[in-house]
Amino acid sequence: MPTRAAFPRLTAAMAALSCAVAVSVTTGGGGAVARSPVEDLVSERTVPGAAELSQDAHGAVRFTTAGVADVRTGRRILPADRFRAGSITKTVIATVVLQLVAEHRLGLDDPVTRHLPADAAATLRRPGYERPGPDGPEHDGPEGDRPEHDRPVTVRQLLGHTSGLFSYTDDSAFFGRVFGAGFAAHRYERHTADTLLRTALAHPAYAPPGSGYRYSNTDYLLLGMVVRQVTGRSYAAEARRRVITPLRLTGTSFPGVRTTLPAPHGRAYSPSGPGRDDGVTDVTDLNPSAAGAAGELVSTLPDLNRFFAALLGGDLLPPAQLRAMRDTTASGGRYGLGLFPVRLPCRRTVWGHNGEINGSYVQTLATADGRRVVSYRVNSDADISRAAEAKLLSTAFCPAHRTGRID
Repeated sequence: MPTRAAFPRLTAAMAALSCAVAVSVTTGGGGAVARSPVEDLVSERTVPGAAELSQDAHGAVRFTTAGVADVRTGRRILPADRFRAGSITKTVIATVVLQLVAEHRLGLDDPVTRHLPADAAATLRRPGYERPGPDGPEHDGPEGDRPEHDRPVTVRQLLGHTSGLFSYTDDSAFFGRVFGAGFAAHRYERHTADTLLRTALAHPAYAPPGSGYRYSNTDYLLLGMVVRQVTGRSYAAEARRRVITPLRLTGTSFPGVRTTLPAPHGRAYSPSGPGRDDGVTDVTDLNPSAAGAAGELVSTLPDLNRFFAALLGGDLLPPAQLRAMRDTTASGGRYGLGLFPVRLPCRRTVWGHNGEINGSYVQTLATADGRRVVSYRVNSDADISRAAEAKLLSTAFCPAHRTGRID
């Protein structure tokens, strides 16, 4: 979820995959099982535990874990353990928004100010972000008739991170309090969407709307506001009604301002800060309102697999909206509308999202039809091995030949 940490990690992981032309999958001497890439996600001092849940095209499920869920008790990670899923929240919010598009309650190319509360809309229209056209705030005449800097931010641009809006998590003071050295003193502070938006708009936009791709948590903060304005219900309530309840995602929730995780759960760790325990700090409890619609989701590995399988399998969106979700034209192939592609060394492309928040990193990826899916996570916000991620994904999605090579 934090722009400074999550996006570089995504970039590096994709680069590692694209550079790994072939990965060997072997067994040890005497038929011993080869070391699992999940084990390589664990680091003795910074990443206590890791887990993977994969499902193949025939429905066979495999759960693999390494390390521990709790450094004090030594218990292992369980499939049902709840954890903070960070920016995977964005895929859920994007699904809700695209369902509203399919219901003709808003349009992808609508100016977002048309679907925001008056105060937020007025703030976004100020010079440097969006200015009303000659016919007033609702004027959204032909894009080509406007100077680039005067064009309105659209719903599509928010979904695809091409709005150019400054990410509130890039504000140095905010980042330091919520994700940096000030975390211990500020971990229980409550944040509202309005205050987070003011933090973002105190900075100039990165670029004019639609001019390029730049990952921004502010985009999904605004989409959360859009959902409430259009439906009269919070993004969390709409996600429960439209996604969580229909799919029976019993371990998934939007905690709001709840600071503890629902049971069962392990612990979450950060490699920095005071109060370290075996080289890490316990950061499990925190107020997730700083993440909001950009990253507050709590989930489980089985629920994430079920959600992405249903989404990509066409159970949650009509074909037109699912195609739009996978359209990466505006981002130069990097991001769709709440999903991103990962191109594997075997020339297969899988789709999904990752998420990072204090003490947690997770990624879910699936084939385009949703039949084969894998979710993996670690209980730390420390960097993990790019090579291990690349090997894990190649093992999950690329067929092995008798030579042991993945193509």
